[in-house]
Amino acid sequence: MAAGKAAAGKAAAEPLGRTAEEVVWAEALRGACEPEHHWRHRREFLLRNVGEPPAAGSAQLQRLVSLSMVWANHVFLGCRYPPQVMEKALEMAEGIQVTGAPVRTTRDELVAKVKKRGISSSNG
Repeated sequence: MAAGKAAAGKAAAEPLGRTAEEVVWAEALRGACEPEHHWRHRREFLLRNVGEPPAAGSAQLQRLVSLSMVWANHVFLGCRYPPQVMEKALEMAEGIQVTGAPVRTTRDELVAKVKKRGISSSNG
């Protein structure tokens, strides 16, 4: 019975039902200064979008890591990228539940707010 509990605990600890080897592969991709809460969600992005882990240095790996960074930078830092890149990253991240991401006000939202109030942007 103890072995069954240990196996159940291990399965629960592995994100998305991935093997320990796949999790180790993903962990090797973590940035040295990447905060834990950013990494937890970016790791989920990586594990959701990889079938067989690509070879080190391959174009496939570089693309996957790049899109994971695009998505994380967008969610956590408010970065914006060309529309095609954003569409691909957001499509790949569909279903990831992010907690603790900052809420940002965009320039367009600020301009719309000023226009709604009828406030002039000139000083004269």
